[in-house]
Amino acid sequence: MAARRSSAAESPTYDIPDDWANLDEVAATSPVENVAEAPIYRHRSLEQIRSRDRDERERRRASVSQTREPSHPPAEQLDVEAKGGEEEEHHVSRLATQIYTISYLVFFSIWGTLARVGLTALTTYPGVPIVFSVLWANFGGSLIMGFLSEDRMLFRYEWGMPTYDQLLARAKENGNSNGSSGQGDESIDLAAAKKAHLATKKTIPLYIGLATGFCGSFTSFSSFIRDIFLALSNQMVTPELGIPGRNGGYSFLALLAVTITTVSLSLSGLILGAHLAIALERFTPSIPYPVTRKILDPLGVLLGWGCWLGAVLMAIFPPHNRWRGEILFALVFAPLGCLARFYLSIHLNAKVASFPLGTFTANVGGTAVLGMAWDIAHARVGGVAGCQVLQGIEDGFCGCLTTISTWVAELSSLERRHSYVYGFSSVVAALAVMIAIMGGLRWSDGFSPLACVS
Repeated sequence: MAARRSSAAESPTYDIPDDWANLDEVAATSPVENVAEAPIYRHRSLEQIRSRDRDERERRRASVSQTREPSHPPAEQLDVEAKGGEEEEHHVSRLATQIYTISYLVFFSIWGTLARVGLTALTTYPGVPIVFSVLWANFGGSLIMGFLSEDRMLFRYEWGMPTYDQLLARAKENGNSNGSSGQGDESIDLAAAKKAHLATKKTIPLYIGLATGFCGSFTSFSSFIRDIFLALSNQMVTPELGIPGRNGGYSFLALLAVTITTVSLSLSGLILGAHLAIALERFTPSIPYPVTRKILDPLGVLLGWGCWLGAVLMAIFPPHNRWRGEILFALVFAPLGCLARFYLSIHLNAKVASFPLGTFTANVGGTAVLGMAWDIAHARVGGVAGCQVLQGIEDGFCGCLTTISTWVAELSSLERRHSYVYGFSSVVAALAVMIAIMGGLRWSDGFSPLACVS
């Protein structure tokens, strides 16, 4: 126990701004109950988490203001006090933490876009049973999000505690069923351990990069709404089954098919990912401090900005001209969309605890941008180069600005009534925007073939 405490004290901790806790990808609790944790399981809704975080920040600020001296001691005195008595704490500076986090977001947004575009290409083939192929990217990203929300092993060393399985085993050995694992100094409150884990994961740049960057960019809410519109307007048809006309009833059924299938499978992926994290806990490796601080964080800065610069250069001097429209421009615009969603979340999500305004704004705004890009690309204007840029905006900027994985994590974490209001409002508002933008062209001149693929 003493060794574990010493290790945690010697390892540097990250210093993040308070509003970064507003990222719902890291604030939301697991969507399932681990049956092995029955003595400590306490479900917390997203509204309760928001309220608790706000209260803790206010108490911390009040405590600092009450204990602060009129004047600060000189730096030399602080050094003497640190060396003379208590153990010195090491921290990663706030600036370094922000640089690491932004770099991870850039890097993983590029890889999330590659994964989404690649999986969409793999699942588009003759006779495909699901014609809206972005569904599988939404399912896969939600599954990874569910795994991250429940996993306690990847970043176990960050919060300085043993796994829940070890704590529960210790509690059973001591014949204790009230949520503590022993007596005296060995007594560990399992509920406090779980709370510590949930609080600590919000401060890890790599975790934010995986949840906000990769999962958020792997999934796409704007493409989901576009598929709803195409189904509603009878544009989403396979060549062998396409019928020029159909009545309004069939169009309404098509709308329901895309909506129910996407939402249901994405929520199922979130829950399945959490189940996988529970089942694979004893096999999941943990990342040690030296690897994270000395290797992964600096490497994330190098790879993040290096990959983005490489994408820009390849878009200017492409090995093959067709690559621009298929992937290169998407990789150029992807980090912009991901960073925009990140800052919208941290500044707006806490405004209304029961309605994540940041994610809502990103999803509806990104849908509007995709609708405009789709209209321009399918109108009888522009050429191949313009079409490729617009395709990159749709797949890269809009695909990373909007997210299904965060959306379903919020739906799972909000109180039931608020969850239905938020989910229904998001789909209706985004679809109304899409109909207003794309409907005029679709029901007048119609969509023309893309110039960049004809």
